[in-house]
Amino acid sequence: MLRLISLRKFAYLIDNHYISVAKQTNIDILSMNKDRQIISELNSFFAEDNNTKAIQGVMNVLSHITLNHRQMDFAKAENCKFTASQVLELMVLFPFFAIKNSLGYAGSVLGQMFACKKDMFYRFLSNENINWRQVVYSFNRRLLARIGMRSDSVKSKDPRCLIADDTDFPKTGRKGELLGRIFSHVKHASILGYKGLFLLFTDGKTQTFVDFTLQGEMGKKPAKPQGLTQKQLDARYSKERDADSRAAKRSAEYFQSKMDNLIRMVKRAILEGIRFDYLLVDSWFTCKELVQFVRSRRIGCHLLGMIKMSKTKYDTAEGAMTANAIIARESKRKGHVKYSRHYRFYYCEVAATFAGTPVKLFFYRNGKKGDWNALLSTNTALGAYEAYKIYSMRWAIEVSFAEAKRLLNLGKCQCRDFASQIASISLCMLQYNILGYVKRYESYETIGGVFKDVTQASVELTVTEKIWGILMEVIQTIAAAFNFDQDEMMRAIINNNNKELSAVRRAFEALQPAA
Repeated sequence: MLRLISLRKFAYLIDNHYISVAKQTNIDILSMNKDRQIISELNSFFAEDNNTKAIQGVMNVLSHITLNHRQMDFAKAENCKFTASQVLELMVLFPFFAIKNSLGYAGSVLGQMFACKKDMFYRFLSNENINWRQVVYSFNRRLLARIGMRSDSVKSKDPRCLIADDTDFPKTGRKGELLGRIFSHVKHASILGYKGLFLLFTDGKTQTFVDFTLQGEMGKKPAKPQGLTQKQLDARYSKERDADSRAAKRSAEYFQSKMDNLIRMVKRAILEGIRFDYLLVDSWFTCKELVQFVRSRRIGCHLLGMIKMSKTKYDTAEGAMTANAIIARESKRKGHVKYSRHYRFYYCEVAATFAGTPVKLFFYRNGKKGDWNALLSTNTALGAYEAYKIYSMRWAIEVSFAEAKRLLNLGKCQCRDFASQIASISLCMLQYNILGYVKRYESYETIGGVFKDVTQASVELTVTEKIWGILMEVIQTIAAAFNFDQDEMMRAIINNNNKELSAVRRAFEALQPAA
């Protein structure tokens, strides 16, 4: 499975490259001038060859994205020998130099070049006056502007989408600020941790994290708020904050409803100049409030979300009906339910009104006995095929979560301070966005129409192909565990010699690219 960038390979190449350069040039990397620019110093240590192509891309991005104190809304501490921008640059570079956290900085190659103690980074993380939303948006404005000028963006027919979803951040320690129990929809159980609600932008090729909130849950038992005993609540870290501080404002979002926070995040994205065609959400978020909000925007955007087959009623030409009642009625009418050979599903389209807004409902099911699933779109001109294809792009956020957690330790900060949790996640978002930008330029940029056919062969996997790559890893594991012939298993898939494996292959072929 191809990844955004192999971080372990980065670390190996970087370590060896620095050692060789230091030996050849007799540079004392421990005595570098602290007043010089971080990125310009690092660039001088990397030769322009294929072995350092990826890290050069990261350096290039950082060298063109500078933040002044006004944009970052804070100044460096008096006893800090680096500026706030330099500290930020160093922390963004951590995973690219195999630095897991601030504690591991001193023993790294980066720490040898720019000597400082871990306390500088911990103070930076816990600074409650840093406007991390503004920092992320300042980065994103530049990244998205440069991506938007590319020929493959200008000529692209793919819709631009905002995707909203939440993810779990399990914790083992019990003393984190505001930490409590949340219900995990992945494990279908209550776990200790935070829940992160994210907003992600995609143009069909590059995913960019836009905004997030950390969410808590009070629980159903008043005697045990957040599922904790009073003793456990008292043992948590707490801190008195200035009500006007950025950290205080972020913590105020913690117990607010996810729907309210999502609407505010979308509003901010629009104010920051992000334009999108569709907001993609799962069935938890599709509701009257969100439908009315999206349609009230004046940028020509629409909502496309899955709906629950529940008691919610939709106004149709034959009266108010639930989704189950609507599809039961349509199934009895000849020609209303159709079959797609290409996608291998049954589908049906129904015009309706929801929350006073004209909408179109799309029903899908696999096989004659499969369960019906439904999508709702405020774009009544949308067709069933296009709706299915666009909604498949929602899986991009799931892939982004998996990659950010695996490669960048998203949500794994062990600091007790809530401000540090916000800072850590914001840094992961910056790192992921930079990697996505570099990947886009390395994998999707063409040198002209003459090389079009050549470059198409080297374009990296889309989200659908990445999922297929995961399946290949599973096949390799199964082959090794049971002493199967991996080549024979692969040949069975390709040549349709096995019904079960063939069914899996067709399922992935039916998915549309949603990078």
